[in-house]
Amino acid sequence: MFEIIVAGGWLMVPIILCSIAALAIIGERFWSLRQDKVTPKNLVAQVWHWRRNNQLTPERVLALRNSSPLGRVLAAGLLNMAHSREVMKESLEETGRQVVLELERYLNTLGTIASISPLLGLLGTVLGMIKVFTAITTQGVGNPGVLAGGISEALITTAAGLTVAIPSLMFYRYFRGKVDALVLKMEEEALKLVEVIHGEREAGDSAG
Repeated sequence: MFEIIVAGGWLMVPIILCSIAALAIIGERFWSLRQDKVTPKNLVAQVWHWRRNNQLTPERVLALRNSSPLGRVLAAGLLNMAHSREVMKESLEETGRQVVLELERYLNTLGTIASISPLLGLLGTVLGMIKVFTAITTQGVGNPGVLAGGISEALITTAAGLTVAIPSLMFYRYFRGKVDALVLKMEEEALKLVEVIHGEREAGDSAG
């Protein structure tokens, strides 16, 4: 393996660094974007239970905020539940935008790695071909070892670049879809909270 890396030339160094960064991002995103971590089940039901039993204390709202991204969004709504439905929705949307940015953390970097890795491989191909033609110009075609070295460098860097780029692109697309699904789930839960709070209030006003 080390001989192959050496044969690929100096461009193997940034390609290897890209592969390490991609692996770190993929592992971190798999851990951070787990559904039970981002959108725990029955969170709105728990909030409604607290409110119905007059247990919705500032301490519980703070704990909710720190529990998960969804909890952070719901806590923003609870802090504004005394205001109108529109104000409450605006607070949820504003916090939701901040949470989405956190869910998308490092994804642009992963996408960049997927884009530049094949270009680094292509650059290695070009440099390898330049080495081949330079050897032909100076030594003719009588030295197959020099020609093989240039061709080997070209093929190794191309293969290495594609080996990094293909899985990086696959996981970039996967995580993008995962974030979209989680954001949709958070929006649904946030709307449930609005309906629970203001639906209960409007029912009380009608009864009064």
